[in-house]
Amino acid sequence: MSVQSQVMEQMKAAMKSKDTVALESLRALKSAFLLANTSGGNVELSEDDEIKIVQKLVKQRKDSAAIFEEQGRKDLSEPEVAQARILEQFLPAQMSAEELKAAIEAIINQTGASSMKDMGKVMGMASKQLAGKADGKAISTVVKDLLS
Repeated sequence: MSVQSQVMEQMKAAMKSKDTVALESLRALKSAFLLANTSGGNVELSEDDEIKIVQKLVKQRKDSAAIFEEQGRKDLSEPEVAQARILEQFLPAQMSAEELKAAIEAIINQTGASSMKDMGKVMGMASKQLAGKADGKAISTVVKDLLS
């Protein structure tokens, strides 16, 4: 079942249960899918494209929540965090810290990287291989730790 059809099923359930936070999150996701479908012609979105859209929306919600927290606006950050949690259910299981470190070590060995000068090369490969399985910020942090 594609992510888009899962979103539609979840929307129906949210409407029936009158869950406004879930409904708002799912409507935003549906809107993002519709925009992506219409902007690229009549091309169907692949599952990777759908996951990228979900990741983008989750990142937006988390970034907004962090900004609101910094400003002391807990009333605005809590809904953003709740929406991020709802959207995260459509992402594949995220890698644990140990799995991420092992995967990046393998990429470093594969590329022969030895210093921070090679970070771009490692990040490029890691981003492609670990897309959807780990957050870009987490990947960057582990790469920096291993190369420094």
